[in-house]
Amino acid sequence: MRKLIFVAIFMALSSVASAQNIQLHYDLGHSLYDDLKGTEEFAGRPELTTTVEMFRPDGWGSTFFFIDFDYSSGAKGAYWELAREFCFWQESKLNWLSVHAEYNGGLSTSAGSFNNSWLGGATYSGHSKDFSKTWSISMMYKYIPHTVNTAGESCEHNFQITGVWGINFAKGWCTYSGFIDFWREARAWQDTSHILLSEHQLWVNFNKIKGWEKVNLSIGSEVEFSNNFVAKGFYVIPTVAAKWTF
Repeated sequence: MRKLIFVAIFMALSSVASAQNIQLHYDLGHSLYDDLKGTEEFAGRPELTTTVEMFRPDGWGSTFFFIDFDYSSGAKGAYWELAREFCFWQESKLNWLSVHAEYNGGLSTSAGSFNNSWLGGATYSGHSKDFSKTWSISMMYKYIPHTVNTAGESCEHNFQITGVWGINFAKGWCTYSGFIDFWREARAWQDTSHILLSEHQLWVNFNKIKGWEKVNLSIGSEVEFSNNFVAKGFYVIPTVAAKWTF
């Protein structure tokens, strides 16, 4: 699980309220693919993941982060991303453009430390008049220290393109949100250089039920599409999920 980025597309729009949520995902990857099942040597695809997210705008732009914790007979890994949008010109006609800075990193009992990544670039964002539809695209330079390819060559300097969208529909009963990342990252243990990851989340919002206005529970699913991310090759991995928004 990674970001429920529907909040991130509001970055550089300080008029949007802050948002926080916690999610619980039951991952079906270990059931769908034999090569993602756990063995004595390999922990496999985690069965459960919790995600904590926060988005907060301010007079200089906005801050977004999420933290994933993976569980399989106990906690097996943690990953987090911290992103900052700088937009000192929010009252100008260029308020759709912001400067983007980001850090990614984490730990796993099966994979060891994830590569620390530092990103910088620009974000272009937009929305419908009622904010029911939002989107953004970020173009970034990505620095991944100490990375080498299968030939032992240094490959620290890379790029990443990220697209994000969010749609509230059916009079607020449903939310469809997601992101797509495409980046270059060499791996000494895997003969690949480019990675694609896209996650799509669909939620039914229980606070639209009469008398349940304060019950900020959503039930839904996430479907992850990846190429050379989980392992070499293409995978489609769904989850069953619940979310509470604060």
